[in-house]
Amino acid sequence: MTQTLIPDGIQNLGDFIEHTLTTYASNPAFTAIGQTKTFADMDKMSYKFACYLQHELGLQPGDRIAIQLPNLIQSPIAFFGAMRAGLVVVSTNPLYTPPEMQHQFNDSGAKALVILSDLLPKYEAIKSAVGIEHVIVTSAPQLLTGQAVADCEYPCYVEVFDKGATHTLNPRPSLGLTDTAALQYTGGTTGVSKGAVLSHGNLLSNNYQFAERMGDAFIPGKEIIVCPLPLYHIYALMVSMVSYFGNGGHSILIPNPRDLDAFIDQIAPFKFTAFAGINTLFVGLCMQEKFKALDTSALKVTTSGGTALTGAAAELWLNTTGCTIAEGYGLSETSPVVSLNIPGQEQIGTVGFPMVGTDVQMLDDQDRPVAEGESGEIAVKGPQVMQGYWNRPEETAKVMTVNGYFKTGDVGVKLPDGAIKIVDRIKDMIIVSGFNVYPNEIEDVLVKHPAVVEAAVVGKPDENTQERVVAYISVNGEVRAEDVIAHCRESLTGYKVPKEINIIDELPKSTVGKILRRELRG
Repeated sequence: MTQTLIPDGIQNLGDFIEHTLTTYASNPAFTAIGQTKTFADMDKMSYKFACYLQHELGLQPGDRIAIQLPNLIQSPIAFFGAMRAGLVVVSTNPLYTPPEMQHQFNDSGAKALVILSDLLPKYEAIKSAVGIEHVIVTSAPQLLTGQAVADCEYPCYVEVFDKGATHTLNPRPSLGLTDTAALQYTGGTTGVSKGAVLSHGNLLSNNYQFAERMGDAFIPGKEIIVCPLPLYHIYALMVSMVSYFGNGGHSILIPNPRDLDAFIDQIAPFKFTAFAGINTLFVGLCMQEKFKALDTSALKVTTSGGTALTGAAAELWLNTTGCTIAEGYGLSETSPVVSLNIPGQEQIGTVGFPMVGTDVQMLDDQDRPVAEGESGEIAVKGPQVMQGYWNRPEETAKVMTVNGYFKTGDVGVKLPDGAIKIVDRIKDMIIVSGFNVYPNEIEDVLVKHPAVVEAAVVGKPDENTQERVVAYISVNGEVRAEDVIAHCRESLTGYKVPKEINIIDELPKSTVGKILRRELRG
């Protein structure tokens, strides 16, 4: 299969978005912090946003625009507006520190930034070191109040809508399915943060693959999905802003899923039919009496990704909500879904079957398919596989086989019925509450502390976050663990900061001097 799932007449995400906004005009599209916007509302706002980008900022098709927002309605407005203007979206984590923002903005060559007003101090700290030419600001309640952001030198959504309304959107150029739609940053199979180049065809194909797997559970214009996962993450972007949106679904966006009490209050008014989450969130909610008291009789599909689903969590969720959990597997490089259980027919402990049009092979260390039933590195070929890493041909070559399979760095086995089971990880990646953490990045920060000589970072099991970041360091002189952690907080997002610092005389090494992380895992 190449692009056969994509209907005629849909050449890019802009076409897809405009068709959807018109088709379901009167339906509710997104709800956040007590406010709901219909598809018609989203059409008008994203149109004005797109006009502003084109005419007021002079951005051209292919220019990159970074979106650094939590789960607010402003996020899909910016995403849809960018797609309608033919731009390339760079999804940026609102939790990023200034050094992380600087790397991503410079690497992507982003010309514009859409940012929450609360995050402006972080941008101000690096603005002279990045090439951002235009900044658009919003505040969490701005769509509710309709008021401009106070004491802000940058234009906000109110101004964008007012000025955008004075223009007509230029026709998109002949953007095709192979043109770039998004740069999704990931550590990939090494620790350097790289932009996975996702084309319009990649994202649209995965949308239709997902819809095919949902089958009868996808009733056009009737679904209500709870989306607590951040929209800058490829899992939520695809499920909420592309797939459920494209099916006329209503997304309930949760800006802060850690506040379980507020979370439950936000979803209580709705007879939600779908829920996209991760293992720790399922368990956390099921421990809340308020959640147990909710009417979940309409819930028919729950998907899990980002981290392994435990049998205990699946059973607890089923007993609490009456709904099974369909675990899937994916990566930023695969837009993201590679495989997914069939809702209602799940095999717990597997990540289900490959999506339609997707070939998954298990390879040995010579990139040859292993014998049937044996484990090997999971390699994927399909229309959702990225075009490569942004401006990094050597890194791209490392992860692609000569016959076009993307090597994931994960070890799996294909069961006799074709379902896939994840066995282990080749790379040393640590997963903290569904987020990928790469030891190299943290070690680079640790050794910048003047007292740290060498550092090694590993993941250790944690009952709350699946894994926690544990650091081992050798030092020159006196230093306290608390000081090292404080040093890390200056450059690393919270979930990357080591929870434990162990000061040891010497790190274990191989005969050629390579630090042996495996000996530190215990």
